[in-house]
Amino acid sequence: MRLTADDRAAIAELIAMHGHLCDDGDLEGLDAAFTPSVTYDVTALGGGVLEGLEQLRDAALALGDANPVGHHVTNVIISEAQDGSVHARSKGLGVNADGTVGSVTYDDKLINTATGWRIGHRVVTPRRTALGGRRT
Repeated sequence: MRLTADDRAAIAELIAMHGHLCDDGDLEGLDAAFTPSVTYDVTALGGGVLEGLEQLRDAALALGDANPVGHHVTNVIISEAQDGSVHARSKGLGVNADGTVGSVTYDDKLINTATGWRIGHRVVTPRRTALGGRRT
């Protein structure tokens, strides 16, 4: 499959939509961003691997006030693999209620469904060291 400019725009908008849904508390609307069987890997944040929208919603509710009040996505790079799969890599900034900010990298596998592009697999990796930990 060759991605069109419209595909790329739709994917970038989809990735941005996740933050709006979470920040608005619209957890029932997560199906507009993710497949029903999404794999959402937050192992590096201590949350394990979440399977499906229900687990994703339950995890957000369990975090409660510890959820960021603002999710911001930037630096979106969309690529096609030789096997035809579509991937996106982006940076996420989470602003917490106390004003602290965290940074993550999102690595997504995208699926073109009958209702449009959706994230089928996401790995969230926190960014905690400068230069990816490189020292020399």
